[in-house]
Amino acid sequence: MVDSDAKLVDKILRRDKRALSLFYRTYAPALRRYIGGKIANHLDAEEILQDSLFAFLEAIRDFGGRSSIKTFLFSITNHKIIDFYRRKKMKHIVFSKLPQLSELISPLLNPEEVLDEAQFKEKVARALSRLIPRYRQIITLKYLDNISVTDIARELAISFKSAESRLFRARKAFVELFLSI
Repeated sequence: MVDSDAKLVDKILRRDKRALSLFYRTYAPALRRYIGGKIANHLDAEEILQDSLFAFLEAIRDFGGRSSIKTFLFSITNHKIIDFYRRKKMKHIVFSKLPQLSELISPLLNPEEVLDEAQFKEKVARALSRLIPRYRQIITLKYLDNISVTDIARELAISFKSAESRLFRARKAFVELFLSI
């Protein structure tokens, strides 16, 4: 680790706001360009940038200095990009409305990941059963009952934005559970 990296990490750990600002000004533009070259959607790219920076700050205590901050940060970012595409692939599989799930799954998964339709349905059912009840409810309303977000909001007596946010969090939780099974 470069001496200046060690000083910057030490200052960030001591909650020095100027050091944190310097960190952001130094690394965010390069990360933004890097992510933008791999993720077409600007909003998705910005979310990955924020996730990467936050993950770095969470992991900074474990940063042993075996690499530069830049290398460590770009490694975290690569993992975030891979996670993004993995979630996107799983959402496409899980939330597809196509009736022939096995035909959809086969071209998207590696040979060792191919599941027969029964295994897939069982995995979906297990992931759904592990969701907290309000997430399970909104996933069921949206994807099994095919109800619009507006109608879900009315049915649950919540605002449209609340329904949208809850659905986003429910999908994220579902995909994480699905991947862990």
